[in-house]
Amino acid sequence: MTRISTTEGDITTLAVDAVVNAANPRLAGGGGVDGAIHRAGGPVILEQCQAWVTAHGLLPTGQAMITEAGNLPAGAVIHTVGPIWADHDLEENQRLLASCYENSLDLAAENGCRSVAFPNISTGVYGYPKREAAVVAVGTVEDWMAGKGTVDEVVFVCFDAENKSIYSDLVES
Repeated sequence: MTRISTTEGDITTLAVDAVVNAANPRLAGGGGVDGAIHRAGGPVILEQCQAWVTAHGLLPTGQAMITEAGNLPAGAVIHTVGPIWADHDLEENQRLLASCYENSLDLAAENGCRSVAFPNISTGVYGYPKREAAVVAVGTVEDWMAGKGTVDEVVFVCFDAENKSIYSDLVES
């Protein structure tokens, strides 16, 4: 049975098979959830990210890659780069954001992950409007889970009460 839920809190504390990181293309850590995951997970995450960038170049928007989780209670970290709202038109933003969720779930399934926690991708410094991002996120995850069914649980981890309310309304409807 598949399950989608929401919670307000710190994604770095969840004991799931994979947490998703809202990364930058350099996979270098940074602010927001990206910085929190790198700080809590320790140096192994950055080392693996740097090795990936050396081998493949920058991680394109909408794509995903996976590393070990280091000191996190999660089993792995899936890094994905969300769109910067101001850089694209609405349709392209929606397509790129949906790709973040689809590619992250595909990578989770390929790596045997049955539970995945997502942050609110692109809604921080990347400026994606919160409600619009949530509609894309929830719709994409529901469609993916209905079509592929290889991940049993997805948790949307919201960093504040406003996002939690938005996601909860969409997940429960």
